[in-house]
Amino acid sequence: MSNAGYEAAWQTASTGITAAAMGDEVIFVFSFEALRALAKGSFGKPLTDRERAEATRGEGLGAPLPGRMIQDARAMGARAMACDTTVKLCGLSAAELKELGVLDEVLGLPQIWRLTEDARVLNF
Repeated sequence: MSNAGYEAAWQTASTGITAAAMGDEVIFVFSFEALRALAKGSFGKPLTDRERAEATRGEGLGAPLPGRMIQDARAMGARAMACDTTVKLCGLSAAELKELGVLDEVLGLPQIWRLTEDARVLNF
């Protein structure tokens, strides 16, 4: 996932937590804006007036925020990772992201690609 706004984050997080709750293996792969937002704790925050309205409606429905759903999915065994080159392109530190618990793994793109074998891959 490379988008960090509410809509894309909601789609990613709600699909991921549902799959994790159903016992499926879930791997969230973050890149660019989503990775930077995850690192600074703003992943899934509304970016536009429309997204702010959606988030407000979601709050009224008792729907959790995307960041919370990612945390809950990870508590159920989902993993969060990023490509090592993307981490560097974003000016971030792989060691720091793992140490702070932002990511579970930082892998090379070939390793991430292998994880997609026989998998459902969704991109938001």
